[in-house]
Amino acid sequence: MTTFTGTVRYNDLEGGFFELVTAEGDVYRLSDAGAAKAGDRVQVEGEVEEGGFGIQMSGPSLVVESIKVL
Repeated sequence: MTTFTGTVRYNDLEGGFFELVTAEGDVYRLSDAGAAKAGDRVQVEGEVEEGGFGIQMSGPSLVVESIKVL
């Protein structure tokens, strides 16, 4: 499992979903944002799902095991 830190962003493309934007500029589609909302700085434990892009096509999916608002 890997730890990611960044800011949650809401993307309204294709019905809407949450993304994690890291300080390095990487963007991951969150499988579950939990109680986090857009603008929250969070620490996420999870794994990047291999296999390309989903219908949202925003970036690789981050399968969230846990998420903590900082």
